[in-house]
Amino acid sequence: MQARTEQRENGSARVSESLAQAIHEHRLSPGMKLSEDEVGEIYGVSRTVVRAALQQLAHDRLVDLKRNRGAFVAQPSLREAREVFETRILLEPRTAKAAAERATAADIENMKRHIESEHAALAAGETGRALHLSGLFHIEIARIADQSIIADFIAQLVARSSLIIALYWQRRTALCDNHAHDGLIQAMLRQDGDLAQDLMMRHLIDLLTSLDLSDQPSVPKSLKEALN
Repeated sequence: MQARTEQRENGSARVSESLAQAIHEHRLSPGMKLSEDEVGEIYGVSRTVVRAALQQLAHDRLVDLKRNRGAFVAQPSLREAREVFETRILLEPRTAKAAAERATAADIENMKRHIESEHAALAAGETGRALHLSGLFHIEIARIADQSIIADFIAQLVARSSLIIALYWQRRTALCDNHAHDGLIQAMLRQDGDLAQDLMMRHLIDLLTSLDLSDQPSVPKSLKEALN
């Protein structure tokens, strides 16, 4: 009985991690329906396992569970989009400063490899994967800063940012043109906390300005919606 429970928990963790990565990499779009039957068929697991995975993703705010309708990839509102990036602008520059002042040679080498993976994804035209790696870069900075509570919060904000970018990104060249991550590594090499703080601030403001957060009327999703 215990072995069966552990197998079910391991299966739901595997499914939730795989779905989360697909959401972060924009292979699953905001608003997309996640049918329990279809997800179960793809991963070869039961609906019970799928349901547990979807509940975990809902807890992480990557999925919305709608009564009598099922599970959908979350769609952050314009207001939430602004709040997420404004919160990141408040938190992450100081975290970058702390990280630059305490980064070890091993930390910096790890970050360099991370950036190489970002560049490789961009070169291969895998923009979604590059964005996911970019988010992980920010989480890693918080880890280096040794601020575990803030790191957990930043991880949640980065997860929401992935959905926000998928919905509202208007200047897709921002990722290719932006060399902020390379600059942050240089600041870490010099242990220049003030420079790292300034670079992170400018980087996040640039990301925010690359989003179209102007209020726009919603487009009906169906004839029934349009006529009601």
